Amino acid sequence: VEMFEKMGLKNVQGYDADYAPGMGIHEMGGARMGRDPKSSVLNAHNQVWDAPNVFVTDGAAMTSASCVNPSLTYMALTARAANFAVEELKKGNI
Repeated sequence: VEMFEKMGLKNVQGYDADYAPGMGIHEMGGARMGRDPKSSVLNAHNQVWDAPNVFVTDGAAMTSASCVNPSLTYMALTARAANFAVEELKKGNI
């Protein structure tokens, strides 16, 4: 508010929340999962195309938010990625 008022804006009102930004929403996106490394960051196992020993299992893999809490989805994606990673490690692929 102070910054806007110094810029000359009038009737500026602020909002003081009791929680930090992001606490009431579920940030998602940034590392899209897909079938083609040209149009996505992750493969179907949440493995980074260009860094095979890196797995992303948080909201970054989701391209949009749902209407419910995504915690169980993240848990399922993580379990699947972990199982895949273990099998790939056993084969010596990563």
